[in-house]
Amino acid sequence: MAAAAGCDVVMAATEPELLHDEEAKREAESFKEQGNAYYAKKDYNEAYNYYTKAIDMCPKNASYYGNRAATLMMLGRFREALGDAQQSVRLDDSFVRGHLREGKCHLSLGNAMAACRSFQRALELDHKNAQAQQEFKNANAVIEYEKIAETDFEKRDFRKVVFCMDRALEFAPACHRFKILKAECLAMLGRYPEAQSVASDILRMDSTNADALYVRGLCLYYEDCIEKAVQFFVQALRMAPDHEKACVACRNAKALKAKKEDGNKAFKEGNYKLAYELYTEALGIDPNNIKTNAKLYCNRGTVNSKLRKLDDAIEDCTNAVKLDDTYIKAYLRRAQCYMDTEQYEEAVRDYEKVYQTEKTKEHKQLLKNAQLELKKSKRKDYYKILGVDKNASEDEIKKAYRKRALMHHPDRHSGASAEVQKEEEKKFKEVGEAFTILSDPKKKTRYDSGQDLDEEGMNMGDFDANNIFKAFFGGPGGFSFEASGPGNFFFQFG
Repeated sequence: MAAAAGCDVVMAATEPELLHDEEAKREAESFKEQGNAYYAKKDYNEAYNYYTKAIDMCPKNASYYGNRAATLMMLGRFREALGDAQQSVRLDDSFVRGHLREGKCHLSLGNAMAACRSFQRALELDHKNAQAQQEFKNANAVIEYEKIAETDFEKRDFRKVVFCMDRALEFAPACHRFKILKAECLAMLGRYPEAQSVASDILRMDSTNADALYVRGLCLYYEDCIEKAVQFFVQALRMAPDHEKACVACRNAKALKAKKEDGNKAFKEGNYKLAYELYTEALGIDPNNIKTNAKLYCNRGTVNSKLRKLDDAIEDCTNAVKLDDTYIKAYLRRAQCYMDTEQYEEAVRDYEKVYQTEKTKEHKQLLKNAQLELKKSKRKDYYKILGVDKNASEDEIKKAYRKRALMHHPDRHSGASAEVQKEEEKKFKEVGEAFTILSDPKKKTRYDSGQDLDEEGMNMGDFDANNIFKAFFGGPGGFSFEASGPGNFFFQFG
């Protein structure tokens, strides 16, 4: 009797449990159907909620995890989706769609090898499955893009790496690793806004991502915002103390900042030799830092101009604009060096570039000055003909004329060949012409200002070099050249 009673008790306890299980299954199925309805309407958040309720009611049902995995994938939450997909195939290894979703999650997150294994398992279960076949090809394509990118990164072919990562990200849109590699290469290519955008997107999702912090710092570093860059490198190293790239970049940034500041200090103190050495050392720290190196070249060019090494200064400024063709200061510095070395065409070209970029009154005046000097340079250089400086005094001009006129006078070369006589006569006339202009204040002013000398009756074809010579040396009896020894002559007035 007691035994019978005990059996009744057992039966009484089991029957409600069975009924409860059936009710739970029905309710779970209802939740699943509601989840499907929301999924069909693309209301993935509500679909997720109902699939979760179904799982809570029946945690051993593989399809519920599979459905929630599909919903999470649509929401872009691939890491969570991967967990659900893996749980679905643990519960039912023959669940083909579960393996497909697991593979798709692995691939979206950039783990192409794991994706291949999942797709292979799906094909083992259903070898004609078209989706599995295509996804398997996609995963292998990503593996190939990774290999090519790795090789090209070592070759510093950053454009090709960006191309490969763009192709890989079409299949692996949630892969931070691919995004970081792309962003790093964009930074190396000088495409800083794009690189910053990629890194910022990652940091919005994961503010402690050391790789993204490194890329943000790298962009700032290459844009010559070195102090801010160091802050990001330090932050990256806090998140990942062994981050080798951040460590090297941080060290380079600090060294570059220190050398540049020391060079600037030496320059301000007038120690140009030391400034030159410091800028040169700074240029050797990181050849990839284009903007900072452009400034260093320009700074060193300024030092060379102070040292009157104008050709070296021009070379440094040329290197600066090769690195940064928008660097106005380098164009201005080079243009001034061209002016100082009388390379006026080159100066005009640089000032035109500057004025096209920044149309200021100052730049316009610099261009006009260079154009004037160019125009003047294409005429006869009377100062050069007389062998005097442009600031020569009246007495210096007279002494120079006396010397050159006697040197090239036709009578002095009467015994020379016809060719030599012709050349010396030409020089004699040029010396007279130069003296006529430079000894007359009005004509000299017009000549110095670049105005045409043929205006206002100053026709240079009307003068006689012999008359100028006679007027200068004077004497009623004229003059003659007589030999005083082999190859030597002296002149005397009668």
